[in-house]
Amino acid sequence: MDIEGAVCLVTGASSGIGAATARLLNGLGARVVLAARRADRLDALASELPGSLAVATDVTRREHLERLVARALDTYGRIDVLVNNAGQGLHVPIEELDPADLRAVFELNVIAPLVGMQCVLPVMRSQSTGSVVNVSSATSQRVFPGLGGYSATKAALNMISQVGRLELAGSGVRVSIVYPSVTATEFHDRLRAGHPVSGARSIPRDPPELVGEAIAFAISTGEAHVLVGSPPRPIIPGDDEGWSALLARQTPGT
Repeated sequence: MDIEGAVCLVTGASSGIGAATARLLNGLGARVVLAARRADRLDALASELPGSLAVATDVTRREHLERLVARALDTYGRIDVLVNNAGQGLHVPIEELDPADLRAVFELNVIAPLVGMQCVLPVMRSQSTGSVVNVSSATSQRVFPGLGGYSATKAALNMISQVGRLELAGSGVRVSIVYPSVTATEFHDRLRAGHPVSGARSIPRDPPELVGEAIAFAISTGEAHVLVGSPPRPIIPGDDEGWSALLARQTPGT
């Protein structure tokens, strides 16, 4: 898909990966719709990005996502891209994992992207074109103590993404997964519960702009799985040298 002129919805756009992605897509000529709960930050970002639209959105509420889609259509007349980026960490050992925390993070990391897809897909089908990019995590492919709950939510998002890609084959709509590593954002300061896993500080932190480049690559190429790196790289999970390198990089202390 050509990013120039595309209407791109980005959730979690008030900071970190979402804000970096919005800036990059805007710089590539996209018309960006910014979605997040923190309206003040959205408005500040929108003032930087000509032609953008800020819509305060709680992605865990279906009516908010429906309003987001309606505002985008009213303003631009179409929706070409959905970037499901909003999410939260949960770094707690299984023995201490509160089911209420897991339900809350599952709602944000899995259900919200699913509902977001359900809200935009009728529009994309009618256009016979569209791109959905779901931001997962490399931790969904590794077994780390303390990350059972969080990694489970991202593994669930991976499966929804892959099944969605198969179900939408031939429709002109592609679903892609982007796998960030540890990113230099406020993510670890805003965990639902817990703290960064032991050894995580030894893993190099990628700038959020690097994740944004991988998301833009997924949009423009339609690749199913994209590894964050410089440059971004399409991969086959479990059967690829690049994937093996990612897994090695994700091991604390390596």
